[in-house]
Amino acid sequence: MIDPSFPLIDLHRHLDGNVRLRTILELADQHGIPLPADDEESLRPFVQVTDPQPGVMAFLEKFRYMVGVLADYEACRRVAYENVLDAQGEGLDYVELRFSPLFMAEPHHLHPQGVVEAVIDGVEAGRRETGMKVNLIGILSRTYGQELAWKELEALLAFADKLVAVDLAGDEANYPGEWFTEHLEKARQRGLRLTVHAGESAGASSVWQAVQALRAERLGHAVHASEDPHLMDTLADRGIGIEANLTSNVQTSTVSNYAAHPLRQFLAKGLLATINTDDPGISAIDLRYEYEVAAPAAGLSAEQIAQAQRNALTVAFLTPEEKETLLVRKQEASRKGTS
Repeated sequence: MIDPSFPLIDLHRHLDGNVRLRTILELADQHGIPLPADDEESLRPFVQVTDPQPGVMAFLEKFRYMVGVLADYEACRRVAYENVLDAQGEGLDYVELRFSPLFMAEPHHLHPQGVVEAVIDGVEAGRRETGMKVNLIGILSRTYGQELAWKELEALLAFADKLVAVDLAGDEANYPGEWFTEHLEKARQRGLRLTVHAGESAGASSVWQAVQALRAERLGHAVHASEDPHLMDTLADRGIGIEANLTSNVQTSTVSNYAAHPLRQFLAKGLLATINTDDPGISAIDLRYEYEVAAPAAGLSAEQIAQAQRNALTVAFLTPEEKETLLVRKQEASRKGTS
C-alpha cells in the first residue's frame, strides 16, 4: 500500500499523545507519582483507547497519565527525544510533531517557556542521533481561553525560529476559533505557518471560520467539511491541506466507523488530504497501520492511498528545496533496496 520510492510522512502527530508505556512507568517511579498499574500491560487500558469514546474531550482524558508524569523539564525533553526515535523506528522519512506547552506544563506547574525549550532540545537530540527530518508545531490550546492563549503564544514565540507553525487545538465545540484570530495573526507575522483543528467536534461553519478568518493553510481533521459541497470546492481551489486521522476519528466517535469517514470523498474531489496518526500512543497504532489497515477499511483504493502519500509532501511545512531533498533521498534509497 505504501509507495517505497516516496517519502512516508506524518503531518499530524501530538508528541504528548505518544509517550511510551515504559516511559510513563519510569517517570512515575522516579518522581513518586501514583499510577493505577505498575506494569505495561496493566497500564495499557488506562492510557490507550480500547473502545470508541463518546467524544473528543472523553478521548483527551487518556492523556491524563501521559502528561501527568511530566514532572520536570527533563521529562519533557525525554518524551520529545523518544518521539523522534520512535518515528525513525516506524520508517518515517519526515514528521511534524506538535505540542501544547500549557497542556504539558499544567500538571506540575512548569513554566510553558521551559517546556518549549525542553521539547526543542529533545527533538534536536533525536535529530542528531537519527538523522531524521523533524519539524515542530506549537499548539495554542483554546481550552484554556483567550488570555492564557496569549501566554502560550508568548512561550512559543520566544523560540519562533525553532518552530515551523502554530496550531489551534483543544475544545473546538465550546471555544470557537474566532476568539483566537489575533493570536494566530501575530504568529503569522512572526513567519510561522498556520494549521487549525476544525470540523472535528464542530460543523462545517467551524471549517469556514478556520479558512476565512484564521487563514489556515492546513486543517486538522476537517471531517465535517464533507457536509458542505461549496466548502469542499473552496478547499480544493485554495490547495488547503487536510490532516486526516482515520483511527482517531473512529475512536472519538467523530465518525461511526472507518467506512463512514469522508477521506475517500475528499480525495475523489481532488482535495490535498493526507493520512496521519494524531495520538499514536493513545490510539495504539502507527502510520503503517493507518495506510495498510485503516485506509482500506475507509474504502480508499490503492491509487487514493498513493495520492494521500503524495499530498503529504505537497502540503508539508517544508521549503521546495527540502521537499526535493526528501524525495531524491528516498528514491535513491529505494533503488538501493533500503527503506
